[in-house]
Amino acid sequence: MQVFLHRRATKYLDSLNEPCKGQITAALLDLEEEPPKGNIRPLKGQPGRFRLTIGNYRALFHVQNNYIVVSHVASRGQIYKKHNRGKK
Repeated sequence: MQVFLHRRATKYLDSLNEPCKGQITAALLDLEEEPPKGNIRPLKGQPGRFRLTIGNYRALFHVQNNYIVVSHVASRGQIYKKHNRGKK
């Protein structure tokens, strides 16, 4: 499967320093392997959506038409706040 980054995920990655950006990019590329590598868990209450742990960072993604779409990348403390903004 191929990994695609949403614009907001790309924007966040561009704001990081090179070592962090490299670590996250390498982990996202591991998702392309069969089976995907990494600390992957489903999100509770959101069928078909998953999170990938990368040190102190998290990436939220889903599978769509045989592609992995990464919708959010942020620090552990901020990812769920950003993702759930406006949902109640």
